[in-house]
Amino acid sequence: MDVRAMHIANGIVDGPVSGAFAVFAVAALAFCVRRSRADLDERLAPMAGLVAAFIFAVQMLNFQVLPGVSGHLLGGTLAVILVGPWVGALCVSTVLIVQCLLFADGGLTALGLNITNMALIGTAAGYLLVVGLLKVLPKTPGGLAATALIASVVSVVATSQGFVLEYALGGTTQLSLPAVSGTLAGVHILIGIGEGLIAATTVATVARIRPDLVYALRRFRTPAAPVTQPEAPSRKAATP
Repeated sequence: MDVRAMHIANGIVDGPVSGAFAVFAVAALAFCVRRSRADLDERLAPMAGLVAAFIFAVQMLNFQVLPGVSGHLLGGTLAVILVGPWVGALCVSTVLIVQCLLFADGGLTALGLNITNMALIGTAAGYLLVVGLLKVLPKTPGGLAATALIASVVSVVATSQGFVLEYALGGTTQLSLPAVSGTLAGVHILIGIGEGLIAATTVATVARIRPDLVYALRRFRTPAAPVTQPEAPSRKAATP
């Protein structure tokens, strides 16, 4: 089996399972559209376009992990840190759809599978890790970089195991599921480290220059306590 950047080709998973995940992906993305309306404003909307363009460009740069196996940034954790989970899932989905239709990167019948794994499972796992880590790590560029690195590794491995589930439900070849799961997990730990370094560098740079553009900092920053003015001493009426 070719393990290249988790883009599933046509025929690896059978038609019924591919169709079921396509329906699930459409329903999940419709839900993301509804939830993202509350987040989108004049600051987040252009940022979402930049994030999608950045993910698309970086995914074109493959790095070799093992002989015959290459990987690239998937973008889920990077997206949720910069634009949030709902908009982030839509950004990654947009990239996957364009890659499938224009560059044949991933099969058309497997588009629902790829969106489920990379845009939904990847962003969900990344977001849950970001929420947990930012409760204990400092909300600084350094803390955000550490969060991006750790969450990226976990989200990439979770994405690979999403494929294992789909293959268990409708795989078209006879392969050992434990072997597939172990191979994908091992390879994608290395891919996740590469992705984490890219994501950590990117979010730390944005956080230093424009922290107001980083969704995670705005969402999880502890609000400052209101400053109370000391009461002026009461003046007693002068006795005539």
